[in-house]
Order: sequence, then structure tokens, then C-alpha cells
Amino acid sequence: MEDIIEKIRSKSGFIIDMDGVIYHGNKLLPGVNSFVDWLEQSGKKYLFLTNSSERTPKELHEKLRRLGVNAGEDHFYTSALATATFLASQTPDGSAYVIGDSGLIHALYSVGYTINNVNPDYVVVGDTHGYNFEKIELAVNLIIRGAKLIGANPDISGPVENGIAPSTKALVAPIEIATGKKAYYVGKPNPLMMRIALKKLGVAREEAIVVGDRMDTDIRAGLESEIDTLLVLSGITSRSEIDNFPYRPHYVLSGVVDLIHL
Repeated sequence: MEDIIEKIRSKSGFIIDMDGVIYHGNKLLPGVNSFVDWLEQSGKKYLFLTNSSERTPKELHEKLRRLGVNAGEDHFYTSALATATFLASQTPDGSAYVIGDSGLIHALYSVGYTINNVNPDYVVVGDTHGYNFEKIELAVNLIIRGAKLIGANPDISGPVENGIAPSTKALVAPIEIATGKKAYYVGKPNPLMMRIALKKLGVAREEAIVVGDRMDTDIRAGLESEIDTLLVLSGITSRSEIDNFPYRPHYVLSGVVDLIHL
């Protein structure tokens, strides 16, 4: 076990998921403070890469600060930002009808997009609590009239303090069924997210490691990008569920706390 931990600790770049790795809802997970302190003191390059699209990097920075973890705003990257970057590359200065929260809307504004509920280029769906029948109905009809359907991430659910909550793919499903159109998902495991992360960190893939709690997004994204992967069992995946997948992570630990307490 110590050999494995030392191999992980020798990496120079850490791409770290948040939900289920750093916190559950508003509860910080064990060892996170010490882990981030170690990253800072060791001069490691690190990026919190989350499929959650609800919050901006500033809001994520503030959330961690409230939980007692101080990491600069530039250490956060979200599926909302990746979605905005992707859409700007496909249709510069376009417009979108958004079912999502401030993180997604702010990201789209930042690349020159406008919000449009009449004839948008895209219908974009992200994580949100503001979800209702009227929004689904409008989205369906906009897509029938030609808008393209985009999902900020393909997560079906995510961990919260009292269990799990539906995530973007679950929210997109009724729109797909009603229109017969399939969404394009930008977040993990889409390798776009990992390529962006490596560029932001400025490290080679051989020197990086993906730390996540989900086999279907975090671990798959790492594998498909040829980056080493660490599955932590502090989130949505249990050890017994690993065998349900046709691929395996490079390493498995109970949580980031294991990287601190040798």
C-alpha cells in the first residue's frame, strides 16, 4: 500500500473531482484540509474539475473557504465553462435557451452568448433545482424547431448529504424522449474536459493523475485520455461496484485522506 501511495504522491499534476472526493453537499470529507495543504506545500499543480454546472469557480472557491479549505479561484474548472468553450468554438456569438443555474448562465455570457427563448441555436441543460414542466415543454418545442440539445454533463445522479440527487442526464431524458433527439454531453467522460485540464495545469498526461469517485465519468475520462486514475470510495462508487464495469482504475483508496496518512 505504501508503494502505491508513493507512486500517486510522485505525480506532478492532480485533476480532482469535487462531489464525493472533497465534500458531500456541505460536509467536508475527512483529510481534505491536509490533502490541499500537502498539494500547496509540495508545489503540486492541481485543478478541481467538476461535472457540476451550478456554480461559478468563484462560488466554488467561496464554498470551500466556508468549509475551511483555501484554494485560489484559478484552481477550479467546471463542465459549465467547458460547455461554453465548446459552444463558442462551434457557433461563435450564438444564443441558447438554458435550463440551469448561475454557473452555466455566467459561463455562456462570458463567451459572448445571449439567452434566447424564441429561436436559440442551442438548448443547454445543466444541474439545477429550478426545473419544471413549463421549461421542459419550451425546450422540446425549441428543439423541434431546430435548436440543438446540449447537456453540460452526463451524470445521472450525484451524492448529497442525505443520499443522491438527480443530475443533468436525468433532467435531459424527458426532452430526449419527447423530441427523439439525443443530447451531446460536454462534461466528463468527454475527453475534452481532460485535455482542457492538462493544458491549464501545463503538465504532460504521464505526470498527471485523475482523482474521482465515479467509474462512469472520472475513471473513464482518465482512461480515455491515457491519464492514470485513482478511484476514491468516499463518494458514489463502492468497492463491490468496480467489477460492474469492463475497465478498472489504476489505483483504489478509501479517500484522499489515505494520501496524507501513510
